[in-house]
Amino acid sequence: MNIAIIGMGIIGGSFAKAFKKYTDHHIIGINRTKSTLQKAYDCKAIDEIGDEISLEKADLIILATYPQAAVDYIEKYGKHIRQGTIVTDSAGIKTEICPKMVSLSKKFGFTFVGGHPMAGKEKNGFDVSEADLYLGASYILVPCEADERSIEIISNLAIKLGFGGVKITTPEEHDRMIAFTSQLPHVLACAYVMSPCCLNHKGFSAGSYRDVSRVANINSELWSELFLENREPLMEELDELIKNINLIKDAIGKEDKEELAALLEKGHKVKEALGE
Repeated sequence: MNIAIIGMGIIGGSFAKAFKKYTDHHIIGINRTKSTLQKAYDCKAIDEIGDEISLEKADLIILATYPQAAVDYIEKYGKHIRQGTIVTDSAGIKTEICPKMVSLSKKFGFTFVGGHPMAGKEKNGFDVSEADLYLGASYILVPCEADERSIEIISNLAIKLGFGGVKITTPEEHDRMIAFTSQLPHVLACAYVMSPCCLNHKGFSAGSYRDVSRVANINSELWSELFLENREPLMEELDELIKNINLIKDAIGKEDKEELAALLEKGHKVKEALGE
């Protein structure tokens, strides 16, 4: 296939490198910064430096951009997409994006399948992208009215790129679960390192500090957009987290060792039952 990847950051760049390593597909790179495209071409991550006109020959288009930027791009250049082309995204939210993309798919005649690769790093940009970023990771698909053939094509490609499995879900379930598994930990990490003690952590910290603070190295523009566009599920998870923190705080304040131990044991048993 001719596969056009819009955006050559860590996600788009890793898709390109993975396709070149594990498949024989022809990869077209499209990016606002031309120097990044040249770098991708020079290291053979892409076969062709493209632009919006290149969309006319694409069989699959991967939007590896911020959520709203993906919608804006299709609104602007959707007229160049051939009838029947499959378009997918990589955004960490779906309820906000899917209705807009389905509407655009009907307007321009392409098939939209929502996608979300559950992989990444604390750093961003093409320079930190890698062909094996997705090895063993989960790939979430949100069909958004797409036909079975299109879903199967994306699923098979994901497995060829090394993903450990494909999870098919709805926009609502995706956003509810991502609020818990991805967005809440980023909120927690950022709030955690705002403590004045963080500046003096060296020599006092080990694995616990690293585990909790790791994702505070955040792309603030991207995650602000993700948080706000998924605000209701995220706020529900924040309320639950704050409730549980307050229960532990109150037990400490009351010096109630029995209640405190019971709360900590509850968390321990949940984690233990998961076998992780």
